[in-house]
Amino acid sequence: MADVPEDAPQHCPGTTSIEAGKGSACQGCPNQALCVSTPPGPVLAIEEINEKMSLVKHKILVISGKGGVGKSTFSALLAHNLADEGKQVALLDVDVCGPSIPKMMGLEGEQVHQSGSGWSPVYLEDNLAVMSVGFLLCSPDDAVIWRGPKKNGMIQQFLRDVDWGEVDYLIVDTPPGTSDEHLTVVQYLSASCIDGAVIITTPQEVSLQDVRKEINFCRKVKLQIIGVVENMSGFKCPNCKTESHIFPPTTGGAEQMCSDFGIPLLGKIPLDPAIGKSCDYGKSYLAEVQDSPGVLSYRNITQRIKEYCNTNH
Repeated sequence: MADVPEDAPQHCPGTTSIEAGKGSACQGCPNQALCVSTPPGPVLAIEEINEKMSLVKHKILVISGKGGVGKSTFSALLAHNLADEGKQVALLDVDVCGPSIPKMMGLEGEQVHQSGSGWSPVYLEDNLAVMSVGFLLCSPDDAVIWRGPKKNGMIQQFLRDVDWGEVDYLIVDTPPGTSDEHLTVVQYLSASCIDGAVIITTPQEVSLQDVRKEINFCRKVKLQIIGVVENMSGFKCPNCKTESHIFPPTTGGAEQMCSDFGIPLLGKIPLDPAIGKSCDYGKSYLAEVQDSPGVLSYRNITQRIKEYCNTNH
């Protein structure tokens, strides 16, 4: 077998087996520590992940080629919104080097626990479960200094080992870019049918330039695009009610880009200081400022995402 080291003992289960480093034949083997720390091979992992994901009805990726556009904020509030409607929701943070979901969800300092069925996620509510590498760090200030294979192995472990139970929506918050983490998530979830991706952008061209790359990435890996959300889209002064464009849409913003690519614009979310404040304090903006224009935008966008998932499932 190709996955058995040359100096392996008789009856070696192989480096890509789920029993790698754990079997009776592994005791005393010089490769044991390496085998234990190496995730199972892609084919086996996909089978295990597919079995785990069979209990998840809808899987949504939140992506953007650009950093700082509000992916994590949108992911957190989408999870809150769906949970408020009584859905069973799981929020998975695969931004390994910049895990901000624990802070935004008010779960800093929480820890995950292992059980016989895998890792138990952290529950904010009975119907809202969260998992992030931030729960595995000793301090929120600790830096995760990992190369690609280590990050990919962590994501694989999240998808394979977290015991979500039966879930209506799994929301995956991703880091910026179009490389390792995105390819890993798409590869391992491909067999379990991803509903699609929600792409987040801000109105200015410097953001749209990277988001166009993300759209082309989705098309190359055959990942359906649910639609685009334009975040930080205008600011209305609470005193004089004058609307200003902090990030001016010099090339037409997300609306023009969506028209050019033939993809839906799910909605525009205004720039509201209350959103940032709610995230800093780990509160739900939707509950704190219930009748603001931003809340109405989030609810309308959530409704469109639900309609897409129900139609295309």
